[in-house]
Amino acid sequence: MDNNQNLFTTIGQQMLRFADNTFLELEGGDLISYAQANILTAQLANQLRTFGLQPGDRVTAQVDKSPQAIILYLACLRSGLIFHPLNTAYTLNELDHFLSDARPALFVCNCARAKEAGSLTDKYAIKQVKTLEADGQGTLWDGVSVNSHHFPIVHAKSDDTALLIYTSGTTGKPKGAMITHGNLASNAAALQSVWDWRTDDVLLHVLPIFHVHGLCVGLHLPLLCGSRILFESRFSVERTIRRLPQASVMMAVPTIYTRLLSHSSFDRTLCRSMRLFISGSAPLLPETFEQFEARTGHRILERYGMTEAQMITSNPLKGNRRAATVGHALPGVELRICDSNGADIGRGEIGSLEIRGPNVFKGYWRNLPATKASFREDGYFITGDIALIDKSGVVAIVGREKDLIISAGFNVYPSEVELQINQHSAVIDSAVFGVPHPDLGEAVVATIIQRSDNLSETDIRQSLEKNLSAFKVPQHIKFVKEFPRNAMGKIEKNRLREQYSLVFCKQSN
Repeated sequence: MDNNQNLFTTIGQQMLRFADNTFLELEGGDLISYAQANILTAQLANQLRTFGLQPGDRVTAQVDKSPQAIILYLACLRSGLIFHPLNTAYTLNELDHFLSDARPALFVCNCARAKEAGSLTDKYAIKQVKTLEADGQGTLWDGVSVNSHHFPIVHAKSDDTALLIYTSGTTGKPKGAMITHGNLASNAAALQSVWDWRTDDVLLHVLPIFHVHGLCVGLHLPLLCGSRILFESRFSVERTIRRLPQASVMMAVPTIYTRLLSHSSFDRTLCRSMRLFISGSAPLLPETFEQFEARTGHRILERYGMTEAQMITSNPLKGNRRAATVGHALPGVELRICDSNGADIGRGEIGSLEIRGPNVFKGYWRNLPATKASFREDGYFITGDIALIDKSGVVAIVGREKDLIISAGFNVYPSEVELQINQHSAVIDSAVFGVPHPDLGEAVVATIIQRSDNLSETDIRQSLEKNLSAFKVPQHIKFVKEFPRNAMGKIEKNRLREQYSLVFCKQSN
């Protein structure tokens, strides 16, 4: 009996079962069937083999979203390679750490980045560098069409790493979360059940594919059911409104929903074919939840997840979906609320959320100390989120222990931004935090103590833009004389948030 637990074993079977179904319907109307996708993954897997790649090697991909990028991910699964996606917004300064830590056998990027990163790929002895442009062209794809249509799925165990996705806390450098084939399979099966995913569902895919929301949730469910994906290379209000009547399901971050609500034609008529709107990656404001229902007649289904565990909870498909809550634990997932010492304090109390289940990653890449610090002896993972679980088991996320900012669905770690600001010779100290924002969910704010009055917001922005992705650069910069501090001298960011939340709320009204 074949006991291959490679996720592609199941995906490949479904590709054959639903061979004639459309997998991807592209922006221009071109179609890629499941049969074609199966052949393309085999051909690209053969191509990867010619590069000398072996199971367990890392493939770092800093590429635009395209059908070819999706085929690359699937070919890596099929080949037993570890796929390592990166946000295209990452600068060379940020890329240095990822390449240093992941040590990929293959780095795939666009031509411009390949030239810029030459010193880094040489520095880390990355022998294979291939290009893939937004239009699917590039050296990665050269000659793929002549390769064999057959490639045996590489055998993998459930706990073999399939994905390496980097995340971090508010201190230290980003850590690579090792997500296994078993993690991916269990989470997809749980979501298929709770969301009643069907073959005749049509997903409007507008999310990036460098994080678990767009890559795992957005692809695995259609792949397991032979469903059609309306493929969008990036989110556009106009294109979303144009294609929404063809869809039945949409996944998005809250920012996308607020932008759709700002368009006059987004209404009940436009959404009449939809059965489900799903929101995640950032808190959904109650006002957005209520406005969306009033405008469309649909109650957004909010769920909760994180890189290290993919999806953890979900509001019900059928039944009451409550604003500002993220629902019950998914099948097979255990939750508990603990105090600072790790003692279970039960339901109805606010505390640290800890989780255990087949969806939880196996640890941080090449970082045993961080792995040990993140798990309890009984296997529970410390999420770093502050939550409350009511008597019925419904979870509400109250806050974050590590001050993570989620702006437009992207993670921003204050310490990283503060480090860059503090390197400026005219800066004494800085404090970075998030405040509620009607469109972004949270806006990044930096308060700075300067050495003289000559420093400007422009000076800070120009300095940051050289080393940080655009989404990490603060939307608001304020110069202050001092920071509120506690008895231990630690900056009280909660007081800063309260002060500037009121200021910016008034400005936006």
